[in-house]
Amino acid sequence: MTDKQIIKIEDITDENAPQIYVSGGLKPFYEKVRADVSTEVPDLKTAKGRERIASQASKVSKSKAAVEKRGRDYLRKLKEMPKVVEGELREFVTLMDALRDATRKPLTDWEDAEKARKQKLETGIEWFNLRANENADLDSTELAATIAQVEAVVIGEKWQEYEDEARNVKAKALVSLNEALVKRQKFEADQAELETLRQAKLLQEQKDRDEQIRREAAEQATKDAETKAQAERDAAAKREQDLKDQAANAEAERLRLAKEAEDERVASAKRQADAVEQARLDEIQRQANEKAEQDRQAAAREADVAHKTKVLGDAKQAILLAGVTEDQAREIVNRIRAGLVPNVSITF
Repeated sequence: MTDKQIIKIEDITDENAPQIYVSGGLKPFYEKVRADVSTEVPDLKTAKGRERIASQASKVSKSKAAVEKRGRDYLRKLKEMPKVVEGELREFVTLMDALRDATRKPLTDWEDAEKARKQKLETGIEWFNLRANENADLDSTELAATIAQVEAVVIGEKWQEYEDEARNVKAKALVSLNEALVKRQKFEADQAELETLRQAKLLQEQKDRDEQIRREAAEQATKDAETKAQAERDAAAKREQDLKDQAANAEAERLRLAKEAEDERVASAKRQADAVEQARLDEIQRQANEKAEQDRQAAAREADVAHKTKVLGDAKQAILLAGVTEDQAREIVNRIRAGLVPNVSITF
């Protein structure tokens, strides 16, 4: 910086302070003042010379004070600048964040809607999986109702990109539920059969107890009759002994009639016991025949249902090959089965 370029101390302002108060920026002022006070050599021997030296020194002090004062003022402004800059930056960042969020809002709204849409469809997929996997505690009625619920769900365009997956998990759910239904029906049938056998066993045990009571009663009656007969024989013997000489022929006839009566009584008791035993055996055979017939009819019904289910399933699978949906294929099969399609029928 040349002498012509040096700014006078009194000309230092807020505008040019940033160019002055920098590293080495004050050195030209120092050099200028030093040059001003060094160009003359005052005479110390005279009062005027000594006053001149004092004046020059005072000039240096005043120049220093002037430069320092303006520098201190500039420094105070510099210390305030971080607060101003921080406030400006904070407001700028807030406005820019708001502008960014407002600019992105359509995309954010779309992403939120897309997430909600996918969540809804994925919830539908999970519903099928739950139906397929959480059916162990359901009875046959509940399983049938669940199957109806699953079959009622229509898989179409509303499933969007999840349509194929939804169709697959629905099919798997129906397979799992139908298998569970078959197993449950068999289990319930087995339980019903066991209950029937248990009731039959209880009934037979009761009949056996009743028969035992009747048999014991018959045996006791026989014993009583024998005791009574023996008493009568003893009495007859005594009477015969007493009247032997007078009623020999009459006693013989009485004894013959008594023996015939005893034989008839014993024969009658045996016929009664045989009839009771035969009735018991007949009842057992009747129950066995009835149970066998029920089992035969149940097996026939189960085989018929399985056969019809297979025939209808094969027909549906064949129709699916034509490119229709599963629901459409099922509707076609149901209409044919109901006789709503002329000249077409399903043979079981």
